Amino acid sequence: MRGLSSSEVVLDGAVRQGWWLVVDEAAGPGRIVAGPFPDRAEAGWAVDALVDGGPDDVRSIYGTGRADGGVDRRPSPHDWAWLAHLSAQLDRLPEGWDAGLPDDDPLGTLVVEVAAALVEAGLSAHDSTGTDQVGGVCLSPEPSLGGIVVTWRQHDRMSVEQVHGAAADVMVQQAMSRALAEVLQVRGFVVDAFGGASGHLVRLTA
Repeated sequence: MRGLSSSEVVLDGAVRQGWWLVVDEAAGPGRIVAGPFPDRAEAGWAVDALVDGGPDDVRSIYGTGRADGGVDRRPSPHDWAWLAHLSAQLDRLPEGWDAGLPDDDPLGTLVVEVAAALVEAGLSAHDSTGTDQVGGVCLSPEPSLGGIVVTWRQHDRMSVEQVHGAAADVMVQQAMSRALAEVLQVRGFVVDAFGGASGHLVRLTA
């Protein structure tokens, strides 16, 4: 069940960091079943191999194996890639959106959480500074409203050039606005119509 890779970290002469298969135990931390594996896919295949001959509550986690048979969780390469992608999306927000906000301001936290939820759904933030206006989600933090105004920006072909006509522009805009609201509601955010339903206000909860 073990495989070595040049991407794994060697400590004290033994491969210790990577993806591990563990089982949860009520009396203590998860117990290692197998590992480490160099990537999540290989760990997943190993889980499938254990279905008929191992515990049915086995799961894969990334971290460093301990001498006592447990695992200290660490951010995986996938986690770092996700954080870099999310950071790049947040960089598309209007410049200075967080000016004057303390680091622990709830509104700043809400912006990150809303952006993450939408990016996880496969949507990209609109790059207002880009030369190609390809559209995307627009997030406008509004401290005076106690939340974030969320709108959808279509590609210039739809919204500016209207190559498919004004009616199509309006209907697609309405459809995307509803979709944004539904995604955020599914994720547990408080969402109210804003600006004649052309956008939505995601509010801070009490």
